Amino acid sequence: MPDCSENYESEISEGKNLRNVKCKYCTSVILTPSTACFTSFEFQLPLIKQSKISELNPETENVSLFWAVSDMFTFQNVGFSNTVGDNKYLSCADCEAGPIGYHDIPSKISYVALSRVHHC
Repeated sequence: MPDCSENYESEISEGKNLRNVKCKYCTSVILTPSTACFTSFEFQLPLIKQSKISELNPETENVSLFWAVSDMFTFQNVGFSNTVGDNKYLSCADCEAGPIGYHDIPSKISYVALSRVHHC
């Protein structure tokens, strides 16, 4: 396993990601250094692992630290779900783990949750 940081303050340099942002499950690169801006706000993101009972009403968690990406072509390996309300959920394009964040359709900005990825 690579040396990956969970100390988020050390991952921000001049408001951008200092190192590669990788999938926690397969370590595919999602974002290269200095390609995303740090932002903080609260959002209810569905859990990566859902119980069978929660299919119609997915369980969520409150996430508040994100990498913001204004151009979807900035991503290295990200898949976009079908539209759910005003959003599309993001997943790793290689192993399909997710959601690791979401794409806000009205603003055209994608948000990757820092807690759902590794920084290596």
